[in-house]
Parts: sequence; C-alpha cells; structure tokens
Amino acid sequence: MDLSIVVPIYFEEDNIRPLYDAITAALAPTGLQYEVICVDDGSGDNSFALLKELAATDQRLRVIRFRRNFGQTAAMAAGFEAARGAVIVPMDGDLQNDPADIPLLLEKIKEGYDVVSGWRKDRQDTFINRKLPSMIANGLISRLTDVHLHDYGCTLKAYRREVLDGIGLYGEMHRFVPALASRIGARVTELPVRHHPRLYGTSKYGISRTVRVVLDLLTVKFLLSYATKPIQLFGKWGIYSMLLACVTGGAMVYMKLFANTSMNRNPLLILTAFLMFMGIQFITLGLLGELNARTYYESQGKPIYSVRERLNEPDDYV
Repeated sequence: MDLSIVVPIYFEEDNIRPLYDAITAALAPTGLQYEVICVDDGSGDNSFALLKELAATDQRLRVIRFRRNFGQTAAMAAGFEAARGAVIVPMDGDLQNDPADIPLLLEKIKEGYDVVSGWRKDRQDTFINRKLPSMIANGLISRLTDVHLHDYGCTLKAYRREVLDGIGLYGEMHRFVPALASRIGARVTELPVRHHPRLYGTSKYGISRTVRVVLDLLTVKFLLSYATKPIQLFGKWGIYSMLLACVTGGAMVYMKLFANTSMNRNPLLILTAFLMFMGIQFITLGLLGELNARTYYESQGKPIYSVRERLNEPDDYV
C-alpha cells in the first residue's frame, strides 16, 4: 500500500460525497495504490450511512465508527493505527483542505523529508476567532519546540509511516506531531496548500480551543526536552530554591547578630523555611519522574534513541 488518507468525520453529511469524489479525482492520475480511512467520530447525522453506502461500492474506502464523540485527536489516532500505507496523509472532512494538494505533498516526501506540513497561506477563515489565535499559537509552538512552522493547525500533512510509530496521541496532540517527530530526528518541511471556505455544515473549532492547545504545548515541551531526564528540570529548580533559602537564611542570621532583629518576628524565617521545603519537593518530584521514565521505557522495551538506517548489519544481529 503506497498511501493511506485518514479523514476524521463529525457531522459532515453534506461534505462526504463531494470529498470522496475529489479524493478519487486527485489520485486517479497518480497510479498509486491507496486507501481512504474515514473515522466517524460519533456523528449524529447521516454521515455514517453515506460512508457505508460509498464503502459498499469501493473497497479502497474503509470506515471506522466510534460509539460516541471522542474528539479529532482520537479519530486521527484510530486512523493512523489502522493505516497500511507507506505514507499517511490526514485531512479534514469539511472540504476546506484540497485533495489536489496530496500529490504535491508526496513529491516532497520523495525528496527525502519525513514530515511535510501543509501551510494554509491564504486561509479562508475569520480573523478574530480563527486566524489571530492560530497565529499566536503557531508562534508560541514554534518558539518552544524549535520546529518552526507557519501553520501547526493545518490538518493536511504527509508522514512517513515509521515516523508515526510510537507517537501516542492524547488531548489535542495531533497538531504537535511534527514537533514530536522532530524528537526522533525526522526531517520536517512545510508546503503552501490551498484552503477553501466551508460550504456546508458548521465549524467545530472556536477560540476556547486555544486554552487546550496551550496546555498540551506544555506537555509537548516537557516530552521534547525532559522526557528521559526529568530530574534535570525539577532538580534544577530545587537547587535554585535551596540556594535562595540559604541566602534568605543568611540574611536573617545577619539581621539577628548585627541588627538585633528578632528571628521569630522576621518574615525571612518563614520565607527560608518555605524555599527549603519547596526545594526538597522539587528534587523529590524529579526523582519520582526519573523512576516513572525508567518504568515507561524499560517495561515496554522502548529505546531512548531512533535509528534512521543501518549498513552492513550481520544476519544474526538482534
């Protein structure tokens, strides 16, 4: 299988047939062996019935139906797990992504990239509640992850299959896959893609989603920088806190000896005790994080490295 296209579907009954026709038209000239995996994320309309009807006429269309709405990230995770293609391309089911851009993404993959991220350069959305929050989020994500993309929120991307192996998706983490892939040394690039205004249905995104994205960004930053060494994060702040406690404690003793200031009336006593306690807590948290990290990697046999390729390996290499 050359290509798997993963499409989360949620209340998109008016878009399903035009989307199927557009994908078929875009990929017919390529001669690729492909499949389309539509994940019905608990739609309450006629979406699943339409998908079932189309799947009966085309074996390349596979349908996964959730029992209830689990969210876009869960739908994409289910599609990724079911995909059989060497390259996996997720896209939205609202016809705002253009299937005609898929061959362009695949050409970039052939150039040696592992991840090709779509960039909605001429985005057809409202500015205040869609474009502006997205611009702020993209700048923040790029700065914290050091993977600089204009449009993390664009669903249309292309991934080599092996890049997605071992990447767990939770919360709103699907938008951070390029950053997570960079952790294992994936080559990431960006490609401008077309973006169309929504013709049918209503958007499921709002400005409130920005808060969830920021919270998930903290998780991604931790995974990228400290997943295998949490003591380096928490222990560092623990040491800083204890050093500051020594400074405030020294100042308190100095005030007692040379300024005749009563220690039990000096607020530095409480501050010193608080900083020392906080330092111990940070270090303890770091040690517990180290134990959890070792349990995670060793119990599942997960390596802490990623190999791109091997040359001249012996047949009995394990």
